[in-house]
Amino acid sequence: FISFLMVLPVIYTNLLEGLGQTDRKLLQMADIFRVSRGKKVFYIYFSQVLPYFITACRLSLGMCWKAGIAAEVIGVPSGSMGEKLYNAKIYLNTPDLFAWTIVIIIISVVFEKFFLAGINKLKTYVEQR
Repeated sequence: FISFLMVLPVIYTNLLEGLGQTDRKLLQMADIFRVSRGKKVFYIYFSQVLPYFITACRLSLGMCWKAGIAAEVIGVPSGSMGEKLYNAKIYLNTPDLFAWTIVIIIISVVFEKFFLAGINKLKTYVEQR
């Protein structure tokens, strides 16, 4: 929940900017040819907003992981990575602290790559249609 609250403004701002930058001439053309609202949303708005959404995801994914781990360190739920990181810090266990930090970074990078690969597949699907 904390991670969601941290990235919501970034994603909202980027999507709002993408909607604001939608080409008005395309919308006028769609109105002239009486394109249905659903097709207008999918073919015009979605394709115009997608680059802004991809940028928002790239910015937000790293911040999401940092906020989530920071929330775990503050709340110290049992069995979490944040608890392990907190205990390593409190007991001055430097090797564990570095190991957990590296694990968190690796998981973050792998998750970001998979998530962005899925979004890129969505982008190619939209571009083909």
